[in-house]
Amino acid sequence: MIKKNEILSLGKKSLLLSFGVCLFAASTLNAAPEKLRVVGSWSSLSLYKEYEKPYWKKGFKKEFPKTKVRLSSLGQVKLKGAAVYRQLSKGVFDVVSTVGGYVISDSQTLAGLDFPAIANDIQTAKKVVDAYSPILDEALEKDFNSKLISVVPYPSQVLFCKEKISSLADLKGKKVRASGWTVAEFLDGVGATGITMSYSEVPQSLQRGVIDCAVTGSLSGYSSGWGEVSEYLYPLPIGGWAFVITAMNLDTWNSFSKDEQKKLVSSVNTQIVSPAWEKSNYETNEGEKCLTNRDCSYGKANTMKLVEVKEADKELSRKVLIENVIPKWVEKVPADVVEKWNNTVGKVVDITAK
Repeated sequence: MIKKNEILSLGKKSLLLSFGVCLFAASTLNAAPEKLRVVGSWSSLSLYKEYEKPYWKKGFKKEFPKTKVRLSSLGQVKLKGAAVYRQLSKGVFDVVSTVGGYVISDSQTLAGLDFPAIANDIQTAKKVVDAYSPILDEALEKDFNSKLISVVPYPSQVLFCKEKISSLADLKGKKVRASGWTVAEFLDGVGATGITMSYSEVPQSLQRGVIDCAVTGSLSGYSSGWGEVSEYLYPLPIGGWAFVITAMNLDTWNSFSKDEQKKLVSSVNTQIVSPAWEKSNYETNEGEKCLTNRDCSYGKANTMKLVEVKEADKELSRKVLIENVIPKWVEKVPADVVEKWNNTVGKVVDITAK
């Protein structure tokens, strides 16, 4: 005969076993998806070739061996502007890496990350990103049903000109290819005319005199032949840093368990974010060398003339940013976004948006 205390003991064991099964079921309810459709950044540049592609093809697979990854690049999907993030929001893609400036038409909050000449060195740029990332995360969820995974910079976006310039004052009356509306506003503020055109059209437009100057990263410009049709390089980052924002569809993100989410972000930080930030600083300096007839580790150097950045131009840039660019942005975003910017990026750079 089974005694009463034995019945109670068996009941407790059964309850504990059931509880353990429930915990196991809960821990495995959210698990890495069977497949991911990933869109990386521009395949011709080092961010994709050296970090994104190796990570999604090897690093991610090592962490999540049961998940199949289908990787493409911005050039392959051929979706302009914010279209690629719209497809991300619908779940057509699971992960997308693209330049924040490309998608601000659908989310003006993102423009607060990368104003022209707000960060003249990579150390300040990193502080800006760290401060603004929580606001970016909120905006991505609201506007694109997605989760912020990472932010990394391309080399600082500097000025290529065909005719001689010695300062920003020399841009007055010139037509300059801008990388986005904030850069166009900045150019208007110094008396130039911001022109919108595709990246691939720039070298021919410079050669034919359709535009006088253009803005892009130093090494990007070298790799794309801009140094062969331009004569003067002005390394003031009036185009910001062209931050590449990587986001994951929110439904896909939520399919990972909490532990898997942490593992994913940690591996991205280790294998993409940290080395890419270091490489961006190197490429900014190396691009200048390759463009201005110094030792170039990427090939034959161009013969552009490097124009020394004037302290007066740094002051002018700040003035134009505060008086021309930021007020236009304030008109485009809700008041709470402005308040959040002031409490984050504003404190880093000592500017109050209003």
